[in-house]
Parts: sequence; structure tokens; C-alpha cells
Amino acid sequence: MKDIKYNDVPKVNTIKEIIDLAEKEAGNVNAFEYKEKDKLIEITYKQFKSDINSLGTALLKIGMADKHLATIGENSYNWITTYLTALRSNGVFVPIDKELTKIEIINVLKNSESELLFYSSKYEEYIDDIKKELPQIKYFVAFNKKDDDDVSLSYSKFLEIGRKEIENGNHIFEEIEHDDTKKLKMLVYTSGTTDKPKGVMLSEHNLVSSAYYGLRVAVIYTKCLSVLPYHHTYEAVSGLLVGMLKHSTICINDSLKNVLKNIQYYKPDYIYLVPAFAEIFYKNIWNNAKKTNKESGLKFLIKLSNCLRKIGIDKRKTFFKSIHEAFGGKLRKIVVGGAPLRADIGYFFDSIGIDLINGYGITECSPLVSVNREEFNDPRTVGVVLPCCEIKFENVNSDGDGEICVKGDIVMMGYYKDKERTEKVLKDGWFNTEDYGRFNDKGLLVINGRKKNVIVLDNGKNIYPEEIESYILKVPYVAEVVVRGKNDDSGHEHSLMAEVYLNKEKVKEIGEVDIEEVLKKDISKVTKELPVYKHITDIKIREEEFKKTTTNKIKR
Repeated sequence: MKDIKYNDVPKVNTIKEIIDLAEKEAGNVNAFEYKEKDKLIEITYKQFKSDINSLGTALLKIGMADKHLATIGENSYNWITTYLTALRSNGVFVPIDKELTKIEIINVLKNSESELLFYSSKYEEYIDDIKKELPQIKYFVAFNKKDDDDVSLSYSKFLEIGRKEIENGNHIFEEIEHDDTKKLKMLVYTSGTTDKPKGVMLSEHNLVSSAYYGLRVAVIYTKCLSVLPYHHTYEAVSGLLVGMLKHSTICINDSLKNVLKNIQYYKPDYIYLVPAFAEIFYKNIWNNAKKTNKESGLKFLIKLSNCLRKIGIDKRKTFFKSIHEAFGGKLRKIVVGGAPLRADIGYFFDSIGIDLINGYGITECSPLVSVNREEFNDPRTVGVVLPCCEIKFENVNSDGDGEICVKGDIVMMGYYKDKERTEKVLKDGWFNTEDYGRFNDKGLLVINGRKKNVIVLDNGKNIYPEEIESYILKVPYVAEVVVRGKNDDSGHEHSLMAEVYLNKEKVKEIGEVDIEEVLKKDISKVTKELPVYKHITDIKIREEEFKKTTTNKIKR
């Protein structure tokens, strides 16, 4: 896209520079805030740097600072400290999905060649088996233990060892410089369910480029509620590293059940979410309006507000004051990534005065590829491509959509110890995302769906189920949906069916009806503007929710 004025951001090349800059320019600013037994804990950037140096010095003392260092556990300040320490060291950081089973965790630890494991108390029962299975792991460091034992070191005591070393004049860790930023720095596993999990190799250059250029394109503010799991690059890079580069205060959410409660408590001005959360917020607003008989009033105010904005009058903070107060009173921006976002939800949040910015990324691209900007935010797109990379489209179909390929500073080094998989997706520096998309007439990137999800009907039409699902989710009592192809007797996909999980409370509100017939009619209504070949011909109502990933994506 032409004529973009990128944000001014200090040029950084290493993780050390990000840490040092934050400490220098915002040393007494709170880097992190979190609750501990209902007490607010505040950690300044100065203290954070000190903790990193202490942990790094302790790792040096036991000969682990240049090894593969794994971490598993819930979002916490200790998790963040191990993450930044590993990135700052000469070692390699291995974040492990906290939802993996014991055998999956062992597979990742084995494949990654990790020699030290930081872990939270939830995984204590696994440690003996991991130790027996993987003698390569020389140390276990427990976040929640007060004292060392025969198996694990206490994290707090381990940190104290580093502090005392520094007090006694050991500054070796603090003086480490990274001359080669293109070496392996982080191993992120996108799947741990087989004996051969897929480890994405990211360099320091990849990570810093994503943070730096992401901040050049997107605008963030001074206080963030950190919600998404840290083992995902979206939160680990776009949330934590970008926030540090901006010198924001990052508030650590203690539970996914408490997101709205913590928004009200911390009063952030921006937050990173996946679309599922944005949809929940959207539905809750309308449900509350309906319950309080304010639905028609809300619709009227939105129309009036949008009309006034066209003549330069912005009354959104006044008209929608109660909604803003429900979000803590200071929320200005929600950055959404990880899955397609319904455009109508984006337009709604814009109408009430909260920017909902849609972006696109993938772990193999560290992860950010593109993001919308306020001045031309289009919820139907994923915005502007970062200036450090290029995009091309391969195998373009009759609809003008092609497989999105990315080249540039953010593209991974490859898959760890897996030449075959690497060569399949990475050719001449171009990474094939296996997502379908195109540029619109304004140069903004449009994502239509995943290659593996595309339904090819027997009439030759390519169907992106994500598009149709976004329409069906407009039905108020539909909680989850997956659209699939329906086969004829010869095995050809000739039509579409929708498998649906319903919100049982909403169904009760409808009353005594044949819900299947009502659902068919409602799906027809919300999809009527789609071409006939995209219409749903069959539905299946399921009794249980779909299985999901840790970022709340449905497993297809």
C-alpha cells in the first residue's frame, strides 16, 4: 500500500537493546502488574532487567546459559522472566504448550534437546516420569517451590544465587553481546501430538524484526492486559516484546474466566485477543441490551452516532458511556489475530468508539505478517503488510485467490531437525502459509481461508468454510459452527452442511419449537446474500462443544 506514514520507533537489533532501552527510558515505569492473593504486585523496568540479569547469572553458574531451556506453565511473571532471560542469553528458548499431555510434553522436550525445564506446580506429577524418560534434562526449576529438593531447584532460591553472584562482582551475563542475530534463538512447537512434533526455528533477528516493524505499522498505548497463552508467538512477540519496545505496562491476566473482570480492574487502554473473545464481548453487549430493553435504543444511537461522525461530530464516548465503563473506561483498542474476524463485529466496535484492529500472522513468520491501521481500518481485511517482508500469491484460482507466500526478515529458519518438512514449505526464502488470500483494490491483504479447509464442490467451485461460518454465527443462539462438504454416493462433494453447537440458554428463550426447523430458516436468512452454491443444504446439531486449541480455535 502506498503513502503509508510509518510510526517512528527506535531502531533495535537485539533483545538486549530492547531491554536496555526500556530500562534507560522508562526504568521507574511499571513493566508488569499482576495479582498475588488479591495483592497488586508492581515490577518496574529497572527491576525486570535486574531479575533477568540475576536469572541469567544463575544459569551461567550451573553451565546452562547456552543450552536449550524449556518452560511450561500458566501465564506469570516468572514465565516472562525465563523467556526474556533465555532470549538475552546464548541459549535457545523452548516454550511448551501448557495444554499438552505428559507424553506430548516428553516428545517436545526430547525433540528440542532441552537440558533444563522451568515448570509450574501443575506439572509436578509429571517430573519423575520426565526425569526417567529424558536423562538429557540436567536441571528442573520449579516456579512455585520455596525450597530445593532431590529433584528440583526452587526458582526463587535459584534467582537469589544469581543476585548474590552479581553483588560479588560477577557481571559476565550482563556483558553478553550477540554478534550473530540470525542463529537459532527460539523453538516453537506447533504440534506435539506425534513422536515427531514440528518445531519452528526462529532467530533473534526474526523476533526483533517482528516487534520493531509491527510497532512501526500499528499504534499501541501505555497499558495492556496480557490474556493469551505466552507459549504462542502472538502474545509472546506481539504482546510482550512489542509492549516492552513501547515501554507499556503489561498486566498479567490470571484466568481466562476473569478477562472482563480484569479489564475493569487494571483499566488497560489496549488488549490482544483472538476473535472468539471479541465475539463473546459483542454478544454480551447485545444480550445485556436485550435483557434491559435497550436493544432498539442502542441501534438508534449507533445510527445517530455514525451520521454525526460523517459531519465531523464524534459523540461515541458520550453515547456509549456505559459500554466503555464495562470495559474499564479506558479501553481504546483491541488487536485481534489468530483467526478470521467477522467484519460486522469490527464495524460495531468502531461504531461505539473502540478500535478493533484485525491482523494476520503465523508462527512460521514470527508471527506478524500484516495489521490494520486506524486511518484505514477495514475489518474485512487484515491490513498492511509489514515493510520488512514481501508477499506473492501462488496457484491463483478463478476467484482471484492464491496461496499466500511470505519472504523477508520475519520468515523462520525452518523446522528443527526436519529437512523434508522445511523444503516442502520454504523455497528460495519464500514461505508458503497455506492460507488463501489476495490484495484488495487499496492494497490491503484479504484472507479467505486455510488451504486444508477448502471445500471443492463437484461443480468446480472453491468454498472457504470460514466465510460461511462467519455468516451463520450471526444467528444469536449459534455458539459454534463448522461447515463441511456433503458427499454423494460416488464420494464427490456436491453441497454444504453445517455442524452446529447451540447456546442452550438462548434456545430456552425461543420457547417450545422445532429448533432444527427454526435453525434452518435462520441460517437461510443470514446467508441469503451468498451465491446459491454457498448455501447450506443440511444441518447437524451437536450436543457438545467442538474440541479447541489453546487459542480457542476449533479443531477440524
